[in-house]
Amino acid sequence: MSVSLSNFTGTLVLVGAGKMGGAMLEGWFALGLDPRKVAILEPKPAPEIAVLKDRGVRVNPPIDAIADTAVIILAVKPQVAAEVAPPLKALMRPDTVAVSVMAGKTIAFLEGALGNIAIVRSIPNTPAAIGRGITVAVPNAKVTTAQRTLADVLLSSVGAVEWVDDEGLMDAVTAVSGSGPAYIFHFIEALTIAAEKAGLPAETAKLLAMQTVFGAASLAAESDDEPGELRRQVTSPNGTTAAALAVLMGEDRLTKLVTEAVEAARLRSIELGK
Repeated sequence: MSVSLSNFTGTLVLVGAGKMGGAMLEGWFALGLDPRKVAILEPKPAPEIAVLKDRGVRVNPPIDAIADTAVIILAVKPQVAAEVAPPLKALMRPDTVAVSVMAGKTIAFLEGALGNIAIVRSIPNTPAAIGRGITVAVPNAKVTTAQRTLADVLLSSVGAVEWVDDEGLMDAVTAVSGSGPAYIFHFIEALTIAAEKAGLPAETAKLLAMQTVFGAASLAAESDDEPGELRRQVTSPNGTTAAALAVLMGEDRLTKLVTEAVEAARLRSIELGK
């Protein structure tokens, strides 16, 4: 079922228009959002953001000039959140929903800065920049069904959205999907190096590594079979794949390594959230 933002009413305030905020903005426009209903607060707007004024977007208007805020998206770096968020309280109405895509900033922090309003905390990941991200979101108790639906549409403009009810799970989410792209990038690096050591030219090695990861992930996403079953299907007894998997899977070597990595990231996420 297709979704649309053509009937959006009120003002959408985007705070922070860097790579993530900019990607989301283009996604919203693609879903029919009227640029005249958007206000952007970004101290150093990139040229592609500044020119949006020609489409009717309000870029860096005075806060007191922004009325009827229906939703506010916080897409600034978490390091500046304590400075940026409190002044935004002046924009909040009883029916405003705030959606945060800031890493590490809890609902309690957001409520303390913005007031007793509806808040959605979310964690996207970097593939959102090309519309293929995965975002996990958790609402506070004040979020209505309509507000959750709106937040889902806004977040889904850059990829899939998954909802959880327990904010405590967000540290694990950060460790798996938030940090996860870096794990895959490193695997591509490692596979490329291995391919070069096996004698392949550098560019061929890189292409094979990237396309293999992309193709395998796409197949797993589209198949009805679990990844483990897909692995078994391509592993002939005593074949080349079986020889490689004996190294990777022996004594659960790769599973243990990845589990340790995810746990290290989860614990660090907890530390950063304090």
